[in-house]
Amino acid sequence: MDMKIPEIYKNISKAIDYGHTSSKEPESFEFHIHDRYEIYFFISGNVNYFIEKEVYHLKYGDLLLMNSNEIHKPYFKSNSVYERIVIHFDPAVAKIFSSDQMDLLHCFTGRPKGEQNRISLNAAQVSEVLKLFKRIENAGRNLHSGSEIIKLTSFIELLVFINRVFMDKQHVVENSNIPEKLVPIFDYINSNLSSDLSLKTLEQKFYMNRFYLSRLFKKSMGINIYEYVLFRRISDAKRLLADGTSVTETCQAVGFNDYSNFIRTFKRIVGVPPGQYRKNSAAKSNRYYEE
Repeated sequence: MDMKIPEIYKNISKAIDYGHTSSKEPESFEFHIHDRYEIYFFISGNVNYFIEKEVYHLKYGDLLLMNSNEIHKPYFKSNSVYERIVIHFDPAVAKIFSSDQMDLLHCFTGRPKGEQNRISLNAAQVSEVLKLFKRIENAGRNLHSGSEIIKLTSFIELLVFINRVFMDKQHVVENSNIPEKLVPIFDYINSNLSSDLSLKTLEQKFYMNRFYLSRLFKKSMGINIYEYVLFRRISDAKRLLADGTSVTETCQAVGFNDYSNFIRTFKRIVGVPPGQYRKNSAAKSNRYYEE
């Protein structure tokens, strides 16, 4: 009988996407989510980074970790040169190489959603991470035989290193930069996505003038409440669809009263209709091994 080989091995360059980018005049970003997991290393710029309900003012050596259901976006406080290293990767890679001793996705999934996303590295840790990034970058550029293997093994070593640092710092509580008045509102939104979350409803629930609330939210998050709720709902819809929930049930579960609007909004944000996303997720869960 032939040995089954992980399909993911066939094209590592597609499974692990590495980029080192510098922008002199960075463009504005909207909240977004990826199907892949993201490792983000900050080098320079004047940036606040929003992940779910948290805001991080970044400094050199900050590492951000986002899974495929965490909405995020950078907000630029000036036109300073914005430099970063970003890796998007298929979580199947990490699953294949995880063991009983270490789940390589722990730093992405072994924490509450939208919390503990930042690891502030010390000088020695920065040096080690940059060495691993450079090995991944060089292997990706090199067309010689074996380069794909070097890229893969370097990436797995990076995940091991990040998880070790994450577990050492997991219980360190980081102060939130979100205004105290908004904390219960975020908690309410994230716990009631299937409910009416209009400004009128929030005004009545929290005894806060809707115009003041709208301005405070926009100033703090760089996005209005309506758009934030929309992205949170689509994020939750992705999770439900990936778990096999029907499109109709998902539409209702995440608070869309109009089925057609849900289809259009999901496709605009994710890139494919929800039915296709559900189908793709089911196919992906079965594609890791083949004859």
